[in-house]
Amino acid sequence: MRLIVLSDSHRNYDALRRVFCRHMDADLFIHLGDGEEELDLLLTQFPDLSARTWHVKGNCDYDSMSLPVLTLGLEHSHRLVATHGHNYGVNSSLEHLKALARQNDADLALFGHTHVRCARYEDGLYLLNPGSVSCPRDGMPPSYGIVDVTEQGILTNIVPVTPRP
Repeated sequence: MRLIVLSDSHRNYDALRRVFCRHMDADLFIHLGDGEEELDLLLTQFPDLSARTWHVKGNCDYDSMSLPVLTLGLEHSHRLVATHGHNYGVNSSLEHLKALARQNDADLALFGHTHVRCARYEDGLYLLNPGSVSCPRDGMPPSYGIVDVTEQGILTNIVPVTPRP
């Protein structure tokens, strides 16, 4: 099972579209907030992706009715929790996020908000912030995440959003 994880597109429709188009065969797409407007536009242009696309509300997704936290069961008895992160203090610590994951019996926690990529494994929990597909704050190129869930376990990767050829 392959998940494409994006965050913080901040009205950069082109970057969002490039990532989706590169991974049309993915099982799930998860947007971690601050980009609901362009995500809605993309889904009107590619309606067949709607059933495979999930998102959470970010602090800049004004007037959004989306939930701030998403929990999903995955293949091979894995479970994820996804949130933008601003309500869990991810700028200073991941402890509240880890507590959220434990409360939801998740072994994968996805978050955004900081625009800084992060991929860690701590105490049986995979933590992934894919960075920002449009405006990273870590001096690295814009990025997104790929999560592969297999019988052997979970593999997380952060990859750059490459410019149009």
